[in-house]
Amino acid sequence: MALFAGKKGLILGVANDRSIAWAIAKEIMDQGGVCGFSHLPDKPDDEKQKNRRRVSKCTDGYENAKFLVPVDVQKDEDIAAFMQKGKEEFGEIDFLLHSIAFADRDDLAKDTIETSREGFKLAMEISAYSLLAVCNAAKPILSANASVLTMTYFGGERCVPGYNVMGVCKAALDAAMRYAAYDLGLSGVRVNAISAGPL
Repeated sequence: MALFAGKKGLILGVANDRSIAWAIAKEIMDQGGVCGFSHLPDKPDDEKQKNRRRVSKCTDGYENAKFLVPVDVQKDEDIAAFMQKGKEEFGEIDFLLHSIAFADRDDLAKDTIETSREGFKLAMEISAYSLLAVCNAAKPILSANASVLTMTYFGGERCVPGYNVMGVCKAALDAAMRYAAYDLGLSGVRVNAISAGPL
């Protein structure tokens, strides 16, 4: 029997066919799981909808890829709409993958102490706070014994030269994961992080 037969869940963070999130989602679907996907919203003037097309090129061949909707994790209404779509499609979900991180390229190129205030806020909001926001929004549709998974990196535990502000964000993400695990663990939901190493 396939490992994910009968399981349903949501995938946040596929950008293209090289994304860690896609490798995980593909394996889930190959093992019988059913997934709903998000994609980065396209700019209003982008008639080609590049972000959506990159993800749909991955999912189009899979019957168990049920939907694809735009989600900006800086917007609570986008997160709520994604969860509502999951509820309408699945009723409740058995797994949730959070594979989202971002820092401004200019800030990544600087020494950590030179990170701009706005760049720090942006990187933290998208890379760490979004896990808490997503877990909170998903709570009503998480099944008993559901699993939430996020992607971290060793650079949040030890200083990795060149990782800079993203290392601080991963440290915050690791702490957010532990506290979310405590909050949701009371209802049987597990929250874990995988460090996949540099790609």
